[in-house]
Amino acid sequence: MFLNSVLARNPALVDAAVELHGGGAIPPDTYVVDLDAVEANAALLAAEAGRLGLGLWFVVKQVGRNPELIRAIARHIPRYAAIDAPEADALHAAGARAGNLGHLVQIPRRALPALLPRRPEAVTVYDLDNARAVADAARELGFVQDVLVRIAGTEDATFPGQEGGVPLAGLEAFAAAVEHLDGLRIAGVTAFPCVRCDLSSGTPAPTPNLQLALEARTLLSARGHHPLKLSAPGVTCAATLPLLAAHGATHGEPGHALTGTTPLHAADPHQPERPAYVYVTEVAHTLADGRPALFGGGFYPRGGVESALLPRTGERLTVLDAPPGHIDYYRLLAPGRAASRPRLGDTAVLAFRTQMFVTRSTVAVVADLSRAAPRLVGLYDSYGRRVAYGRQSPGRRAGDPDP
Repeated sequence: MFLNSVLARNPALVDAAVELHGGGAIPPDTYVVDLDAVEANAALLAAEAGRLGLGLWFVVKQVGRNPELIRAIARHIPRYAAIDAPEADALHAAGARAGNLGHLVQIPRRALPALLPRRPEAVTVYDLDNARAVADAARELGFVQDVLVRIAGTEDATFPGQEGGVPLAGLEAFAAAVEHLDGLRIAGVTAFPCVRCDLSSGTPAPTPNLQLALEARTLLSARGHHPLKLSAPGVTCAATLPLLAAHGATHGEPGHALTGTTPLHAADPHQPERPAYVYVTEVAHTLADGRPALFGGGFYPRGGVESALLPRTGERLTVLDAPPGHIDYYRLLAPGRAASRPRLGDTAVLAFRTQMFVTRSTVAVVADLSRAAPRLVGLYDSYGRRVAYGRQSPGRRAGDPDP
């Protein structure tokens, strides 16, 4: 999905990934992430949002909640949107400030007393029970917590497993009940996704959910709730920020834009954000019919993976489809030329859309790719915890011999 783009726009990342794997510094099933590209993308997004008067809350689930990347992003976008409570803890530990909690996964009520003292700008609530839980926890802590009301999206514009929110038709009754709660203030609305890309052209456009959120904000404003935030996440990137501003949004929540891997970036390699990660694995075995099997662990069902580059031979082999019920032990490739058949342990480089936090992959953070000796900053698991592999040590240079 992104292999052509990363080869054209960030070839040094591919070179470093191949060298690190070939030298034994990183294992198969590793995402290699360019720290400097991520930070440059964050700076670009922050500048464009500032020009348009928009606020940003950044998202890091897709890069494995990595502390190095969090710190780099937070230098330009200080506040985060935490997808769930464990992610909020990882972001806080890395020094970022709380923006929006609970947007995609509601904060469990027993976790609220630990998270609310970090004073998030907002907590998103899906229903009256969650609003009451936030109000109770904030009242016990002695302050009033701002909340965003998640508006239920339309059926055709809601991802499976992400259903929920207050239906627009029930918003008046919801607001009337919440207005009697101490410890809570309605501060805005949100929905997801508010922007999506056409799958064929990559062109971004508002979803019906954005219109529902706008109508919800108008209704709440008429009840005396103002000023009201409107966070409109979904394909938040430099190209869509003007669209958010034009529709009256106050906040966006960039995630894949930080690595240059939104669907828009797959369709248009000239987007300003640079691609910032590749997936590296290796040939585990070859079937009798010539199909190579790669070690898996990091393949994502919605990733749009298309091909794998085998640097030793220079071949690009098609990644074969896998059935929905498969376990990600291996991923098969189409057979290559007989004269250049892959060997056991051959490096394979891929680039596709992912959510690293749902994989079992290693995440390798690299830096200084524009210099003669790029640096491996460290290895982490998919939840942002530092790990070791072989005899490598943090801070070694790509390609350095083992000590």
